[in-house]
Amino acid sequence: MSDTPILTDRSALTRNRARALRNPALFLHDEAVADVQDRLSLVNKTFQSPAIVTPFPDAWRTAFPDANLLADDEVLDLGVSAHDLVIHAMALHWANDPVGQLIQCRRALRPDGLLLVVTPGGQTLQELRAALGQAEIEITGGLSPRVAPMGEIRDLGALLQRAGLALPVADSAVLTTSYQSPLHLMHDLRAMGETNALSARMRTTTRRDVLMRAMQLYADAYSDESGRVVATFELITLTGWAPDASQPQPLRPGSAAQRLADALNTVETPLKD
Repeated sequence: MSDTPILTDRSALTRNRARALRNPALFLHDEAVADVQDRLSLVNKTFQSPAIVTPFPDAWRTAFPDANLLADDEVLDLGVSAHDLVIHAMALHWANDPVGQLIQCRRALRPDGLLLVVTPGGQTLQELRAALGQAEIEITGGLSPRVAPMGEIRDLGALLQRAGLALPVADSAVLTTSYQSPLHLMHDLRAMGETNALSARMRTTTRRDVLMRAMQLYADAYSDESGRVVATFELITLTGWAPDASQPQPLRPGSAAQRLADALNTVETPLKD
């Protein structure tokens, strides 16, 4: 960890999550649980020793009563080759070393074990980021870190290969919600434990004029026909398998036994040099 940039203030993140537990709003975790259950129902395999990395275990315990639930610490409490299924649930965006998190999950998998990662993606809270940024630039002439950077699907998918996982797949689902006002959205973010915990954040309260200008900009630019403001949440799901000899293997280039044109029953047209 010594050479890894410190993105997240883990003490602040822990405080935010503890505060959220007083009156949690974990609908994104509910969406993630449903997505994971749906994906696992399509896998022709029964998993005997699942583990779930999550900051909110109660959101996952009912759906996976036999799973080993553990916190998303920098060093995960996972034994080597101890599980045939690891789910990293709604926490990767706060990791100081996301590749390290995936490598630890990979080491915890038995051969042909499955890793499922659900994490907020880059489109999440795009409206709030834009409004806060514009308001702060207008009033203070500067810009401070306020929303955790969340990866794009292409970048996150590449992390699976870097972690040594086979058959990597990445896809996303964009959820659009609406709120009475931007302040109601911020209240929900507080109840999700997703308020600012960046190490580089300002340590003072946001100026009232900046906040009010941001609320105005948000309402002007992102209101629906009913007058409610919209908010985007993107959930990216990553899947990868621990390598095993039983898995499909790519053919060696040039080893095809049949021409593609013959298989398609068409005429092959050579390209010009």
